[in-house]
Amino acid sequence: MTSKTKSHIEHEVVPVLDFGGQTAQLICRRVRDSGVFSVLVAPSITADELKAMNPKGIILSGGPSSVTDEGAPKMDPQILELGIPVLGICYGMQLTCHLLGATLHKSAHREFGRAQLSIKTENGTDTLFDTIPEQTQVWMSHGDQISDLNKAHLVSIASTDTCPYAAVRSNDPSHNFIGVQFHPEVTHTPHGVDIFRNFLYETCHCAGTWKMSAYAEEEIDRVRELVGDKRVLCGLSGGVDSSVVAALLHKAIGDQLTCVFVDNGLLRNKERDLVEHTFRDHFNIDLRVADASADFLSDLEGIDDPQVKRKRIGHRFIEVFKEAANEIDGADFLAQGTLYPDVIESGHGHSGNSANIKLHHNVGGLPEELGFELIEPLRELFKDEVRALGTVLGLPDSLVWRHPFPGPGLAVRVLGEVTEDKLEIVRNADEILLEEIVAAKLYRKTSQVFAVLLPVQSVGVMGDGRTYERVIAVRAVETEDFMSADWARIPFDVLARISTRIINEVPGVNRVVYDISSKPPATIEWE
Repeated sequence: MTSKTKSHIEHEVVPVLDFGGQTAQLICRRVRDSGVFSVLVAPSITADELKAMNPKGIILSGGPSSVTDEGAPKMDPQILELGIPVLGICYGMQLTCHLLGATLHKSAHREFGRAQLSIKTENGTDTLFDTIPEQTQVWMSHGDQISDLNKAHLVSIASTDTCPYAAVRSNDPSHNFIGVQFHPEVTHTPHGVDIFRNFLYETCHCAGTWKMSAYAEEEIDRVRELVGDKRVLCGLSGGVDSSVVAALLHKAIGDQLTCVFVDNGLLRNKERDLVEHTFRDHFNIDLRVADASADFLSDLEGIDDPQVKRKRIGHRFIEVFKEAANEIDGADFLAQGTLYPDVIESGHGHSGNSANIKLHHNVGGLPEELGFELIEPLRELFKDEVRALGTVLGLPDSLVWRHPFPGPGLAVRVLGEVTEDKLEIVRNADEILLEEIVAAKLYRKTSQVFAVLLPVQSVGVMGDGRTYERVIAVRAVETEDFMSADWARIPFDVLARISTRIINEVPGVNRVVYDISSKPPATIEWE
C-alpha cells in the first residue's frame, strides 16, 4: 500500500509528474512543508485524470533522460491547455519547452553543481522570484539547453554565465507555464523554498491548510479499511521508521497487530534488549523475537558484493516472517517502515526511469512471491516527515530523534565479507563513537553518525612495535531529508577523542579516518 490518498478533493493538491529524477519526491516534500498537499503521479497521467484531481497547480520533475532520447518519458500535451499553473523543473522545463516549439540541443557547457543565477528585472521581477536577491545561488544538473524561445512564445526571466535561459515563462496567455533549469528542491539552492512558496501562493493562490496530523488520520483510516478483521505483522527494528509504523498501526487496529523483531546477528550492542524493553514493556505491544542470527551469517558467508548482501538479507527476513506468520492466525499483511529515499534509490520511481543506486532489503531485495500483502504507510515520506508523524502519534523524543540504522544492519558497515570478528570490531567502534558524540552534545545536531570497517589494513606503531591492522572510517552527516546531505563539521578535539579511544579500546584497529564526502556524489551509507 502506498500513501496515495483518497482525499485529493478534501485538500488543496499540487501533483508532481515524476520523470525519474532522484529528487522528485523532494519536490513533494517542499510543497507539503509549505502547507499544501502534494503527491507523485506517473508521467503517463492524462490531462483529464489530472483535472479530476482538481489541482491548484502542477509541477514537472527533473529526470535522468534527455528529452530526445528513445524511450524518454513524455507527457500529455493537453495538460498545458488546462489553464492550471505549471512549473517545470530541469527535464520538466525542457520537455515543456520542446512541446511548445523551442529547440533542444546538447550544451557546449554542461552545468553540474552550484551556479550563480542572475534574475532579469528589466520588465519587473517575475512573481516566481519575489523577495529573492537578483544574484542568488542555485543547483544545476543538466547537459541539454533550450533555444528558439520566440517560436515557443517563451521569455527568459533568469540566466547563468553558461545558461542564458535558466528560467523562462510563457507569454502566451493560454499557457500558464514557468520553467526553471535548476533544482529549487535541493538544499544547495538556498532560496528554493521561497521559489516554491511564490509558485504556490502567488501563482497558484493556495491557502496552505495541509498538516501532518491530517496525513496520520487518513493513513489510520486507510489501514483500518484495508485490514478489516485480519491481523498484521510489523517488522520492528527499533529504529525511527519501524517504530512510527508500529505506533500508527497500533492506533489503527490495536490487538490485531503483532510486531516481530528479528535478531539477525547484525545489530549494534544491546540493540535487542532496548527493543524488547521499549515495545513489550513500555508500549504493551504483542512482540515476538526471532533469533535467526546464525542463518543470516550463513547466508552472507563469502559474499562481498553489497547488492547481493542486501538481496540475501531481504530474502532471509521474509523467510523469518513467514515462519512467524505460521504461528499467528489470519496474518495476511506485512507492515514495513519503507521510506521514499529507499524506494527512489532502488529504482522504483513512478516513471520507471529512476537510476538504481542500491537495493534496500525491504524494497528491491523482496522476492516476487512474498506471501503477504504489504502495508507501507511511510513509503512516500522523508525522514524528517516521519519524525513529525511520530510526534503527532505521541512517540517519545528518545525514539523520534534516534539516528537511522540501516535495515541490513552492520552488514553494510562491514565492507566486504561479513564475519563475526569484523562485526565485533565495528560494534565496539560504533559504541565508542556514539558515546563521544552524545557526550559532546552533538547527537541532535547531527543526522546520522556511524563507524565503517574498511576492507584494508594499514601499518602502524604500537608499543615500539610494528602493527598491520584494520581501518575504521567515521561517517557523520547533517541533512533535512536524507536525499542530499553534507558531512558534519565535528570539532577536531572530539574527533581526536574518538580516534584515540577506538584505537586504544578496539583490538585490531590502528587507524581511524573521517569521511568528508557529501551526498551527492556519495551516498550516506558506504554500501
